[in-house]
Amino acid sequence: MTEAAHTGIPRIMDSAPDFRADTTHGPITFSDWQKGSWVILFSHPADFTPVCSTELTEFARRNDEFTRRNTKLIGISIDSIHSHLAWRENLKQILDVEIPYPLIADLDMKVSTAYGMLHPAASGTATVRAVFVIDPHRMVRALVYYPMNVGRNIDEIMRLLEALQTADKNSCALPVNWKPGDKVIVPPPKTVSEVKEREGHKEYERFDFYLNKKTL
Repeated sequence: MTEAAHTGIPRIMDSAPDFRADTTHGPITFSDWQKGSWVILFSHPADFTPVCSTELTEFARRNDEFTRRNTKLIGISIDSIHSHLAWRENLKQILDVEIPYPLIADLDMKVSTAYGMLHPAASGTATVRAVFVIDPHRMVRALVYYPMNVGRNIDEIMRLLEALQTADKNSCALPVNWKPGDKVIVPPPKTVSEVKEREGHKEYERFDFYLNKKTL
């Protein structure tokens, strides 16, 4: 597995671009800061904007839930450190929520460009609402983009993270609308003998030879 050889939006199973940047927690090198954790990297169009304010504070309220799942949160926009710090203090004052995770100041747009967060048709001066789920090996496992006028669903981001972690741990797939505790999908058979083996498997909920579910 190597660094992405293309430009533009990193693709699933590309190595997430490494970077050095100033953040509200001080300068970081992303690969060092990650330190074997999952990461939710998300961009917002601009500081002191209403939709972004609701998103950052909801991520903050649920930060401990992500921490329990070995996941770090980190935000980014092309605003300055001073703007980030002022906005952080403002959110604490008006919404009574303190932002515990770092915010990247990306004034030179290097990180935003590396992650394909700048969409000129949407705005030439702001990042769109991008979400990258990055695993402990620094591989991009999922990416979701939202328009500037629609806030993200943190429940869905959490569900996506848990689904990826569950699939990795149990070598399975997850069906539509899966949530923790639901049955998972058994990988489809690849040989005739595997097809026959599943015919009488008592632990599987069998629909057909290629579609079987099980309880973890």
